[in-house]
Formats: sequence, structure tokens, C-alpha cells
Amino acid sequence: MKKCFNLFLFMLLGYALQAQEQLVLEKGAVSFTSSRNVYVKFASTKNIEIGDTLYIGRNGELNPVLVVNNKSSTSTVCTPLPGIEMQVSDEVIAKTIVKKEARKPAEDKKPEPSAPPAKEEKVVEPAAAPVITPEEEAGPLFRQRARGRVSAASYSNFSDYGNTHRMRYAFLYRGDNLNNSRFSTDTYITFRHTLNEWEEVKENMARALKVYGLSVSYDFDSTSNLTFGRKINPKISSIGAIDGLQYEKGLGNFIIGAVAGSRPDYSDYSFNLNLLQAGAYVAYVSRDPANLQQTAFGFIEQRNGARTDRRFVYFQHMQELFDNLNLFSSFEMDLYENINNEAKNTLRLTNLFVSLRYRLSRAWRFSFSYDNRKNIIYYESYKSFIDQLIEDETRQGLRFGVNFRPINQVTFGLNSGWRFQESGRNASRNLNAYLNFSRIPVLNARASLSANFLQTNFLNSRIFGARLSKDIIKRKLDGDLYFRLVNYYYGNNETNIRQKIGGASLSLALMKNLTLHVYYEGTFDSRAPTLHRFNSRIIQRF
Repeated sequence: MKKCFNLFLFMLLGYALQAQEQLVLEKGAVSFTSSRNVYVKFASTKNIEIGDTLYIGRNGELNPVLVVNNKSSTSTVCTPLPGIEMQVSDEVIAKTIVKKEARKPAEDKKPEPSAPPAKEEKVVEPAAAPVITPEEEAGPLFRQRARGRVSAASYSNFSDYGNTHRMRYAFLYRGDNLNNSRFSTDTYITFRHTLNEWEEVKENMARALKVYGLSVSYDFDSTSNLTFGRKINPKISSIGAIDGLQYEKGLGNFIIGAVAGSRPDYSDYSFNLNLLQAGAYVAYVSRDPANLQQTAFGFIEQRNGARTDRRFVYFQHMQELFDNLNLFSSFEMDLYENINNEAKNTLRLTNLFVSLRYRLSRAWRFSFSYDNRKNIIYYESYKSFIDQLIEDETRQGLRFGVNFRPINQVTFGLNSGWRFQESGRNASRNLNAYLNFSRIPVLNARASLSANFLQTNFLNSRIFGARLSKDIIKRKLDGDLYFRLVNYYYGNNETNIRQKIGGASLSLALMKNLTLHVYYEGTFDSRAPTLHRFNSRIIQRF
């Protein structure tokens, strides 16, 4: 009996080994791209599941690029990961798990008895499901993705000069394709006030209640949508929030759009229907992994009542010049001026920004930027200040940064900035250095050291700091301690201020999505009363 039992186990083990799972890489190709989704064609999607990650091969490695949202028998509808752009014919790889077919031992096979020929039955292959097209993207193909948070915070200052207590409440919610529909929403609202100063709130509610975003969008299909409400358009983000209508349509690699409505009030950020604005833009997006780039060009006119306030063009370009070198550039050019009630269409460069980021190796990273901005003149909104604004002056700034990681868990960084003007009134030089330790072996903590040097026409400062962070209870309680030495020297009145600043904070996970943060900071100055700050914030995510 024992021998029979051992033989049975041996046969069962052989059967299991032949039925073990095997990792298989299945290749597909991008068949269509839209503003929201990427469609990938496979020979079969039998072993691909909704929620799987798809990859592209680069430099001998598999890099994640897409997440599967829906599928047919041969096609998948995917969402690109942040910063990923795909184009038609790009090769995509799916990691699938395939079970090997189990084979019974040969001795168990018995010849089947012969049977008279039966009437031939025609085997009908199941028809392959059609490729999902953008026109068919409705109902469940618009998959809901939503996230949000609600928070309440207090900021209290205590000193011999008096005590103040400020409150801040915030609500943020972004829901894409609510209930798998064509509707989406984006909301960000805050309310701030100081205790015992409620009269200021009642005098002007807009100073306390800030609506940074409040919009509803409707997708006509996967390539076009209409947005109503307050929202910043990423294609023309320099103009700020737009109150009104925004329409966008994708045409292959091109995107065209139009905006019409008003801009927030310049004094308290409230809705102001007198500050009308309208414009259009066109963008080009290349999805070639070897040459990623995005270019946008727009024309905007802003008014105050019936009169033109500002008219300008906007240009933005992003591109990977070659491996590990990325370029971002933008400029604004005003086309209109109105001086002494004489309107002219003239060209005036009001904003120029260029940024380069280069990754030399895993250890070295560099960044460089140049900023040249001029005063923007709103000829109607700021009519009383027109004489002052005409005295235009260029603000120019250079920034350079380097990041070096000599070994794992240690990073050294250096950032420097130089701002200069034609008159030299607001010139400044800044140098910031830091050394980060992502893990200290014995303490199992994180630490950082920093130094900052700033020189302007009226101020010289030196700040040295140290910070220690640790998970006190893993995934439940996190603590933070820091200390800074500050030295300010004001050259105009030869005043020297030296301060010692110490602080601590705790973050407690009360529940899965409910977090409490408490914070204390003390500023100790031998020439002034000690200032104590107590902050707290509770955040509920959903």
C-alpha cells in the first residue's frame, strides 16, 4: 500500500510540474491614439487582463507605459502613464502568464475504439471581436477615475505682541468620466479666515473664499471635449484661470482649441464678467519615442468692458533633443499698446523662459534655465498706474543646478541663481547646497543638511539647517525634527539679526485615508520676543 501511495504522489508531482505557469512576452502594436486613450492590437488578448501594465523595450529593459482599461479579443483600450506619449505602430509588450498543458503519463493512454465515420461537422471559428474605435468609445469604455480630499487646518502664533489664530478649509476633487459617463469635473476651493475677525469676511466674502477651479467637462468622443467653468488650460497655462467655455479637438498629432469667457478679478480673484477674454490655439504632439516633442501656439485678447486691455500671442515648446536631454521653452509677445489714448499694434516681448535638463548618468543630473520677463501692462485694468508701468524694465535670471548621487541612499545637490536688471535695483545672487541621506542604518531614519546664501542690494543672509525624519510606527506615525541657524544683515540700516529656529512635526494615520498632522516651530532671537507657532491639519482622502 505504501509503495502504491508513493507512486501516486510521484505521478501527481509530475503532472503538477507539467502544468506550472510560464511567463510569456506577447507583442502588440499601437493602432490608434486619442487625447485620452491608446489602442493596442494583439494577435490575441486571451491572457491579458483589465488592469495589466503594458511595456516598451528600451536599452534592453522593459519600461511601463500603458494600463489596460478594456479589451476585445484582439485589441485593448489603454490609459498612458503620466508623461508617456505613444504613436501609431509603436511596439508594445504584455507580460502574460500562460499555463502549460498537462500531459497524462503515456501508460495511461488507451487507444480509442474505432467508430463509423460520422457526418462531417463544420467547425465554425468564433468571430474576432472588432477593433474598438473612438466612435464606439461610450458607456463603460469611459471608465471613471476619481480622487479627492477634504482638509481643515489651524495656524496659531503666540508671542508677547499678541496671539493670532487662522483657519483654512480646503476641498479638492477631480472625477474623470463620472459613473463611466462622458462627464468629468475638477474642483479646488479654499476658505480662510482669522478668529475674531469675522467682519472682514462679511465685508468681502471673496477675500476668504477662493475658487481656484470649478468646472464640468463633456467628452463628445475620445478626441474632443467641451469644458464650462473655471479651469487652467495646460496648453496656454500662462494666462491663468479661464472662466467660461473651453473647447478642444484632436486631429491626429494636432490639437486645436478655443476659449471664451472672462478672467478672475485682479484684486480678490472673484468672478468678474467685465474682464472678458477669448482666444484660440493649436498644438502639435509627436508620439515618436525617439523624438518626443509638444508645441503649442495661441492668440489671446483680453478686455475690460468694451475696451481692449491686452492682446498677445503665446508659444510653448517641449522636446527631448536627444537621449536624456530635455528642453522646455515659452514666450509671450504683446501685440497691442494704448498710451495716452492712442492705440497701436506693436510687438513687445513680455516673457521668455528656457529650461534644459540633462541626465549624464545614473549618478549625475544637471539643469539650466534662463528667465527674461517684463512688466505686463493691462491698459484698462490698471489705468491709474499706466505711467509707472510704462517705465518698463527687464527682469533677467539665470539658474543652474547639479545633483550627484555618489552611492545609494546619499545625494548631494547644488543650486545657484543670479537675477539681474538693467538698472540693477533688484539684482540678487543665491546659492543653495544640500546633502540627503535616504536611510541611516542604525537609526533607520532619513536626514538632510542644507546651507543657503543670499545676497541682494539691501540684504545678505546665511541659513544653515539640519533635519531628521523617522517612521516611529511603520505606516502609522511619522516624526520630523529640524534646526536652523539664521543670520540676516540689512545693509541699508546696518542691522544684524541672528535667530535659532527649531521645530518638530508628527503625522498620524488615523485610518486608511484619514491623516492628522501637527507641527511646532519656535523662533528664538535675543533681540526680540520668542515666537511660537502651532499648526495642525487633518486630511480625509477619498
